[in-house]
Amino acid sequence: MTTFVDRVELHVAAGSGGHGCASVHREKFKPLGGPDGGNGGRGGDVTLVVDQSVTTLLDYHHSPHRKATNGKPGEGGNRSGKDGQDLVLPVPDGTVVLDKAGNVLADLVGHGTSYVAAEGGRGGLGNAALASARRKAPGFALLGVPGDLQDIVLELKTVADVALVGYPSAGKSSLISVLSAAKPKIADYPFTTLVPNLGVVTAGETVYTIADVPGLIPGASQGKGLGLEFLRHVERCSVLVHVLDTATLESERDPVSDLDIIEEELKQYGGLDNRPRMVVLNKIDVPDGKDLAEMVRPDLEARGYRVFEVSAVAHTGLKELSFALADTVAKSRAAKPKEEATRIVIRPKAVDDAGFTVTQEEDGLFRVRGEKPERWVRQTDFNNDEAVGYLADRLNRLGVEAELMKAGARAGDGVAIGPEENAVVFDWEPTVMAGAEMLGRRGEDHRFDAPRPATQRRRDKQAERDESEKAYDDFEPF
Repeated sequence: MTTFVDRVELHVAAGSGGHGCASVHREKFKPLGGPDGGNGGRGGDVTLVVDQSVTTLLDYHHSPHRKATNGKPGEGGNRSGKDGQDLVLPVPDGTVVLDKAGNVLADLVGHGTSYVAAEGGRGGLGNAALASARRKAPGFALLGVPGDLQDIVLELKTVADVALVGYPSAGKSSLISVLSAAKPKIADYPFTTLVPNLGVVTAGETVYTIADVPGLIPGASQGKGLGLEFLRHVERCSVLVHVLDTATLESERDPVSDLDIIEEELKQYGGLDNRPRMVVLNKIDVPDGKDLAEMVRPDLEARGYRVFEVSAVAHTGLKELSFALADTVAKSRAAKPKEEATRIVIRPKAVDDAGFTVTQEEDGLFRVRGEKPERWVRQTDFNNDEAVGYLADRLNRLGVEAELMKAGARAGDGVAIGPEENAVVFDWEPTVMAGAEMLGRRGEDHRFDAPRPATQRRRDKQAERDESEKAYDDFEPF
């Protein structure tokens, strides 16, 4: 059974916002007490958080679909719906978040580091929040916004100071078992190690972590063997240690050629040229291994490597190696720039940024894209004429209709709001008139001069009364 997973595809869904409520307050002797519909609750977010107690992505391998809870709808009596509960997903330290195209979205390093993978939808406003001086008793409410749906890829890159690399059965697992308290599986056949092993080493006042990267072979950087699956675990390490087998039974192999092959694979993988290197000649407890180590050591030192002859079985040379690694790790840590406090960057919107765009497509359709128009459309109940009119007013105030006119749109032209796969398409009927008919005295708009039905009825009745009174006054008795 799989016990270690370092790459998974995760499907996350944030919670949708609850719908607003359209309600009118009713009480004895107060049949029309005004709107009292509450707002819908916000949908829950899906957040990835680094947890030091988590070391693998195994849980997400078995359960790749995760969803936060939805917000509750609003209720009458100005009662708002309950917010959805956020879903927090713990991930190991060193997890990289990518999209389906391979673009890095977040690099999660350090306990408590978080990333919102999917944002919950807003709750819809109730009719109490939509009431205004012009719209005293709205007969509609806004719908909740659906939560984000995201398909992301999680990759685990081991966070360690030292990485042990080398051929299978070179003795890496044995070395990490004697340098630290780690207890990896050890056997005398290739590919015993199927997962990276981590150990903590204390040398003097320096404490560092050491990782055993599973065996690399020729072609590993192109996906051969297990190398490509675990080369990513080398990226975060400060020091690379080549563990070379001086007692190999394969006649076509020797420590120098093994080193050249592994270095070529690291070069092909890329991004590791600036890491300091060391060479460990292992298994010198074997007589032939001791002789071969003494033979190849001058050649390796001539290349600039620090060479250590050790035996994991006999515990020979381990103290010198441990303190040398501690010294190199300490220098690497000192050379890193000091971490600065996170600065808050404020990016104000440009003065001429309307927040939306209007483009005409080849088929003559005008498409409106923007965060506000698309969200407003999702919040509109198109079965309610008053809600549709409210949407038209909002788009008008935002300047959408003016931009449509500038783009050449005419009454009856098709207009789409949103992306191609999820757009609302309608025939445009402009509510804004432009031209000489709009001219008038400052502060006046003749569109409001059209009489209202109730007002007109009152005026007609008053005219009838005036006419009756005039006829009575003009009446002369015989």
